[in-house]
Amino acid sequence: MKPTFRQSVLMASMMAISTATMAAATPEQVAALGNTLTPVGAEKAGNAAGTIPEWTGGLPTDAAQVSENGFVSNPFAEDKPLFVITAQNYQQYADNLAPGQIAMFERYPETFKMPVYESRRSVSMPDAVYSATRDNAANTKLVADGYGLENYKLANAFPIPANGLEVVWNHITRYRGEAFQRVVVQATPQVNGSYTIVRFNEDYVIPQGLADFTPGTMDNILYYFKQQVTDPSRLAGNVLLVHETINQVETPRMAWIYNAGQRRVRRAPQVSYDGPGTAADGMRTSDNLDMYNGAPDRYNWELKGKKEMYIAYNSYKLGSPEQQYSDIIQAGHLNSDLTRYELHRVWEVEATVKPDQRHIYAKRHMFVDEDSWQAAHIDHYDGRDTMWRIAEAHSLHRYKDQVPGYAAETLYDVLAGRYLVMGLSNEEESGYNYQHQASASDFTPAALRQAGVR
Repeated sequence: MKPTFRQSVLMASMMAISTATMAAATPEQVAALGNTLTPVGAEKAGNAAGTIPEWTGGLPTDAAQVSENGFVSNPFAEDKPLFVITAQNYQQYADNLAPGQIAMFERYPETFKMPVYESRRSVSMPDAVYSATRDNAANTKLVADGYGLENYKLANAFPIPANGLEVVWNHITRYRGEAFQRVVVQATPQVNGSYTIVRFNEDYVIPQGLADFTPGTMDNILYYFKQQVTDPSRLAGNVLLVHETINQVETPRMAWIYNAGQRRVRRAPQVSYDGPGTAADGMRTSDNLDMYNGAPDRYNWELKGKKEMYIAYNSYKLGSPEQQYSDIIQAGHLNSDLTRYELHRVWEVEATVKPDQRHIYAKRHMFVDEDSWQAAHIDHYDGRDTMWRIAEAHSLHRYKDQVPGYAAETLYDVLAGRYLVMGLSNEEESGYNYQHQASASDFTPAALRQAGVR
């Protein structure tokens, strides 16, 4: 980046949100997109040490084979670990680790490790996303004390963020495709490693991805999300529907649940903030899904700046259909032999609960990947400022459709010695379907009963 832009970012990193409406980026900052910055706002250049490469466009759509049922092959299958970080040597890498990663080494000194590979800046997105991101940089503003957006389009609300809240909005509005359907599983292993699979059919669509979308309608909808439990049998048929809004102060998130046992649809205001996560055995909150989701109004968000950090990246081995769930899910944590870490630049944000609000997580320490705007790692602290839960996302770029995503999300409870893993699809019949066709009528409360028929 040019020095003047770097200086502006560092100055902005010390700012906290303090006004009801924040200005968009300057013309000079917008002009940096696609030049010194990538089209979504990351630093295009590599680092001085050469350990982070220059971004040159990301993976092409034909980077490797994609199976007929939608699983992507590993374009870096020949890569070997450069070194492995363990409990015995992590101190020498501590400057590039999150506190939660260090806590994992201390909690599981014999088994937890981080195989580090060559850094690959694999993320690419469609031209329409780049165009919308540029428009957002020039026009999108925070409104309603920072908890709503004005003049927002498609994805990546603030490619040149001025404060921590804008970074969080980037994670919330990051590009996940216009529509997809997936079958994924969740497990909450006991301390001894035993677990039960919970299986979900999930649909996600933004308004523009609907087959019957009409411009000018659904202006306050960020996306629709539907989640149906299909296993185990005692939960099968339960369905969750969420209408996620852009301005959650003006119109809070709307959620409904269809209970198959009762055969009724009811509103679900508990599906937000620290309400219990679906079939999670108390191991996650509603806003733990997708690393973090929902209205950010209960926290003050402080932007610490940027740092170079080892994060789970290009996790094609972990997401491969060649792996069985029993190969991946082990006592204490995922099988470290299947993970891949790389050095990348991340935005660092610290969230603390406002004095007049409540949440079971008194503090969240968030690290967001600059190339995708995906949260890569989040440390969660309880009211005593004790490290409690450590969220780690194993990213995987689905290059055929140019969509960044996750192979798995994990949430480690270092106090209880248990964890949750969500989003695995290795043993399912198909991978993500980004050609999913949906209409607005599929995401109405009336449609839930039909979706939940066993």
